[in-house]
Amino acid sequence: MTKPEPVFPANRHALYEEHGYSAAIRTGDLLFVSGQVGSRDDGTPEPDFEAQVRRAFANLEATLSAAGCSLADLVDVTSFHTDPENQFETIMKVKAEVFPAPPYPNWTAVGVTWLAGFDFEIKVIARIPEETAF
Repeated sequence: MTKPEPVFPANRHALYEEHGYSAAIRTGDLLFVSGQVGSRDDGTPEPDFEAQVRRAFANLEATLSAAGCSLADLVDVTSFHTDPENQFETIMKVKAEVFPAPPYPNWTAVGVTWLAGFDFEIKVIARIPEETAF
């Protein structure tokens, strides 16, 4: 059995240190990515909601890339929303840009009351491509 290995993007944001967690854990051919939020480099939230969603996806892509993955390698997606009814249109707009054509990833969206000052968070499980897996 392989030992779990932490993965961090090249320009990791301050939240990892501040809250003591890894951006992702790689084990075998799977990558478990912690919830990615629309944080700036200093760990503060992007104030504009659409910009926060876009930055969350950018942070996700940076973490996936650090493990040799891309959005095409996603196996499972879960997103968290503080106001799903009012945020839905914006999220769907960005989602359509990030995933413009089938096959779309499976996705579970969850409404929550608190995300530590953020309004959107996305966590995923990805399969690491064979050429980069241990």
